[in-house]
Amino acid sequence: MKKLGKILLWTVVALLILLVGAVSLTIGWRPFVGPKARPLTSRQFERTPQRLERGHYLFSALAGCAACHSEHDLTQHGVPIIAGSEGAGEVMPFDELPGLIVAPNLTPDPQTGSGNWTDDQIARAIREGIGHDGRALFPMMPYDVFKRMSDEDLASTVVYMRSLPPVHRELPKTQIVFPVKYLIRLAPQPVTGPVSAPNPADRLKYGEYLTNMGGCNFCHTPQIRGQVISGMEFGGGNMMKSKWGNAATANLTPDSTGIGYYDEALFMQAMRTGYVRARKLSSIMPFGEYKNLTEDDLKMIFAYLRTLKLVKHRVDNSLPPTYCKLCRQRHGAGDQN
Repeated sequence: MKKLGKILLWTVVALLILLVGAVSLTIGWRPFVGPKARPLTSRQFERTPQRLERGHYLFSALAGCAACHSEHDLTQHGVPIIAGSEGAGEVMPFDELPGLIVAPNLTPDPQTGSGNWTDDQIARAIREGIGHDGRALFPMMPYDVFKRMSDEDLASTVVYMRSLPPVHRELPKTQIVFPVKYLIRLAPQPVTGPVSAPNPADRLKYGEYLTNMGGCNFCHTPQIRGQVISGMEFGGGNMMKSKWGNAATANLTPDSTGIGYYDEALFMQAMRTGYVRARKLSSIMPFGEYKNLTEDDLKMIFAYLRTLKLVKHRVDNSLPPTYCKLCRQRHGAGDQN
C-alpha cells in the first residue's frame, strides 16, 4: 500500500509539472494572474485651449471615441449621434460578440461616468487596455491602435473628455464569456516610454499616423479569432453584423479589387457623405465621424493608402456571402477569390 501511495504521489507531481510546463509554454500565466499593467502615476494633464480643441477633433472625428461611446439614431444614414449623448456610453450593437460588451460612460459624471477616474487611469485605458478598475479591456476598444497615439494627442484626448458635460447614465457592466474573459488578459502591454507623432510636413508618414489613429487597419484587415491574417493587411473582408445591418469591410489597397479606381475626389466624397458615386455605403463605416476630418488630413490618409501593398481580394456587399479561401470568412464575392 505504501508503494502504491508513493506511485500515486509521484504521478500527481509529474502531472502538475507537465501542467505547469504546458501552461508556461503556451498561453502563460497572464490569464490567471491578471493583465500586465504599469503602476499608476499622479500625473495631470494641463488644460489648455489648444489641447481642448485638438482633443475635440480626436474624440469626435479621428479616433472615433464618440462613435462607440454615444447613442446613435439607427434610422438615419450614418447613424448620427443623438444630441446630449456624446461620450455617455453605449451597449455595443454588434452581433456575435463573446458576451455583453459595453462602451462605458466617459462623461465626468461621478456616479455613472469617469468623474472619479484620474487622468492616468484614463490614459492607461486608452493606450494600454487597462480599465480604471485594473481589468483588461475587451480589444474592441482599439488600445493596440492607440498605443501609437502621441503623448500630446493622448493629453489632448483626456483634457477634452474632462470637459464633456456630465451625463448620468446607468449602463450594464461588460460580461465576457469563458474563456475569452481570461484570454484577453494576454493583450494589454504597458507604454513606458515617450511616444511622438511624425512631422506633418512628411505627408506620407503623417498620413500613416492618421490612418492608424482612425483604426482603418483595425477594421479593414481580416482576422481569425483576433489574429490578423498575414499578407491581408487592409485587404478587407471582415463581416460586421449589427443592429443596422450586415456588411463586410472593403479592400482599401490600391489593387483593382480594392480602391484602385478611386481618385482623391471620390475618396473625399465617400468619407464626407457615405456614398461612392450613387452607391450607398453601410453605416457600419463611421463616415458620420470621419466627415469631420479636415480636408488636408483626408488627403494625407488617401495619399498613404495609395502606397499600400496590393492585396487581390474582392469584397462585394451587393452579393450574398460565400466562403472566401483568402480571408477564411464569408462575404459577398468570397467565392470569386
